[in-house]
Amino acid sequence: MFDRIARRYDAMNALISGLQEPRWRRRLVAASGVGPGMSAVDVATGTGKVAIDLADRVGPFGKVVGVDVSQSMIGLARSRTYDRVELDFLVGDAMALPLPDGRFDAATIAFGMRNLPDYARGFSEMARVIRPGGVVACLEIARPRSITGRLGRVWFERAVPWLGGLIGQHEAYRYLVQSVRAYPPPEQIAAFMRDAGLTDVAWRPMLFGMVTLHTGRRPSAAEEAGPG
Repeated sequence: MFDRIARRYDAMNALISGLQEPRWRRRLVAASGVGPGMSAVDVATGTGKVAIDLADRVGPFGKVVGVDVSQSMIGLARSRTYDRVELDFLVGDAMALPLPDGRFDAATIAFGMRNLPDYARGFSEMARVIRPGGVVACLEIARPRSITGRLGRVWFERAVPWLGGLIGQHEAYRYLVQSVRAYPPPEQIAAFMRDAGLTDVAWRPMLFGMVTLHTGRRPSAAEEAGPG
């Protein structure tokens, strides 16, 4: 499905988000805490936009790896960044990231967690590949609780399949709505993160609660060792 929509994916994201997606993406990247010379992995990277933003932060002496199960998405990401020495893109499964333990300073995922078959395992894999003290950050569409947010949700659930139909991908964008309906509330996502061994778990809603940014930290080496 994602292979089929790859070339229209970014334009549709911009339209569906009311042009807010770049702002949300900047907040995710800022929450990762990476800077010059550091490293990050972006899971379910899609066409690589988050990975590119992370690479802008770490610079030529840092490293960013984007991972996605869709070969077409990865192909687009590679074609856009062939001259970026600090960027690499891999076809891989978020349930078993093709990466070594403790390699990165941060792990991010944007609008991809709800597509995973096992949220807890997804967070566990992200926690596994970051160093002690590293950050996991998850940006995802949520189910708002405010009246304003609920009105926005009505628009989202009706407009998104219609827009998908205009580009011949009604089923794909109907799936998007269904996946958002099935996504757990922020408290439960936070519990999955804690179960994955992350600490200092927090979240903040955006756009009347229609989008949520979760963050957590892998305990430091001293914290993981415990009292000694």
